[in-house]
Amino acid sequence: MPTTQLDQARLFRSLHTPTAPLALANAWDVASARVIEAAGASAIATTSAGVAWSLGAPDGDVLTRDAALKLIARIVAAVEVPVTADIEGGFGSDAAEVADAIAGVIAAGAVGINIEDGTRPPAELARRLDGARQATDRAGADLFVNARIDTFLLGLGDPDTRLKETLARAHMYVDAGADGVFVPGVTDTATIATLAGEIFVPLNIMAGPGAPAVAELGAIGVARVSLGSGVAQAAYAAARRTAQELFGTGGGYDSLADGIDFPELNALLSRSR
Repeated sequence: MPTTQLDQARLFRSLHTPTAPLALANAWDVASARVIEAAGASAIATTSAGVAWSLGAPDGDVLTRDAALKLIARIVAAVEVPVTADIEGGFGSDAAEVADAIAGVIAAGAVGINIEDGTRPPAELARRLDGARQATDRAGADLFVNARIDTFLLGLGDPDTRLKETLARAHMYVDAGADGVFVPGVTDTATIATLAGEIFVPLNIMAGPGAPAVAELGAIGVARVSLGSGVAQAAYAAARRTAQELFGTGGGYDSLADGIDFPELNALLSRSR
């Protein structure tokens, strides 16, 4: 298994292909990363929301950079597959601060990032992407920069021109240094096919209930499929369901039957990398 950041980064890049899309079940701590790796993951992606929740903060550029970087480093150290980190808007108020954060991500051993535009002007994310690329070059590293476009996820702008706006942002971000484009909030195959056909870097789609299967998405040009915060939400839902049954009926034990066996989970965390 490759051990250097450059080797891991090259491996990670090679996994982006519509022939066999990179499937990512996003992790939020070391245990979830180990479980996902053991299930057969070829790479680990973090979920910024899940990471923030696990550390006691809401999602949305609230978690501190240092806390996030420490968590990324722990996950990288715990798994053998490449790790890509969701860094929200970049953990900085401007391109220079984002570049500093990128240096920290690389030092932590990650080989990729997700960075989002949110409600910021597209030109601001373009500046951050340029800063990320410059920071990567200064470090002599390789980093797969995945630019997240939130037009569909947040319902930004006029629905009639949303696809056109999304494509315009995608082209701007690629010109600024993005290696891939992530468009969450889209499950319609016709829209996804248009995105894949007009974005000339790997396209990432977020899947969930009702979304096409990974192979179907690959057939229309998607190179990467991720679950975002969905896995963490499902895990926390299981905790709430069990607690509500326990506090409501005094039972709820049956809902624990689907848990991972204690020896199996303990062994995953006992294994040395």
